[in-house]
Amino acid sequence: MQIIGVSNIKGGVGKTTAAVNLAFLAAAGGRRTVLWDLDPQGAATYLLGGETDQRASARKLVRGRRELQEILAPTQFENLTLLPADMSYRNFDIHMSAEKHPTRRLMMMARPLQDQCDLLLLDCPPGISLLSENVLRAADAIAVPMLPAPLSLRMLEQLQGFVAAEGWSDLAILPFFSMVDRRRSLHEQVIAEARSRFPSILSCEVPYWSEIERMSVRRAPLPAFAPRSPAAEVYAALWKEIEARLRP
Repeated sequence: MQIIGVSNIKGGVGKTTAAVNLAFLAAAGGRRTVLWDLDPQGAATYLLGGETDQRASARKLVRGRRELQEILAPTQFENLTLLPADMSYRNFDIHMSAEKHPTRRLMMMARPLQDQCDLLLLDCPPGISLLSENVLRAADAIAVPMLPAPLSLRMLEQLQGFVAAEGWSDLAILPFFSMVDRRRSLHEQVIAEARSRFPSILSCEVPYWSEIERMSVRRAPLPAFAPRSPAAEVYAALWKEIEARLRP
């Protein structure tokens, strides 16, 4: 089982739309995919037509009193299963910090899914927290959607520095630009500077298109309801690039 986190310490960067579309594309490609909505707001759960699940208690999951298999929820899409969010997820840090090996709790919770899942995709809440450190420790790769803004480059530099300091050389950091408007000179300048400083940034860019916002109306991934649309093609290209970067 491979684990991909979709994460950024800043909110409003297109993280959830990317997570939902990537999960759908992975499933459509034949991978048994589980999307775990770790954000207590439950946006990914909503976009996949699911409902928040009160059984998904952060306290019970962290303490091992409930297994992830118990809260798996089917979606209408083949090979794609949802682990729905719950408001109690806002307390993940509190419960994890009270446990032995607090930065390994998420890895331990996910381990029983190995036999029934090829890809576990984590839609992470914004911010720097114990939960985000758990995601970094558990994941094989972190997809990082970034706005074309100077602070995004600072964030990426800090993230790479933290991962290097921890010695996690096997963690692939996969940043990509999101909500891009090439008509804005600042976006052009930031992207050009970023690509010169950080060669690891993916070539695919997600534009700032209203078409992507239709997902919240249709409550479905873009490739599911508009497979031939330019926006769906962008996410297909993004998934292809991420998949090529994943280690076997």
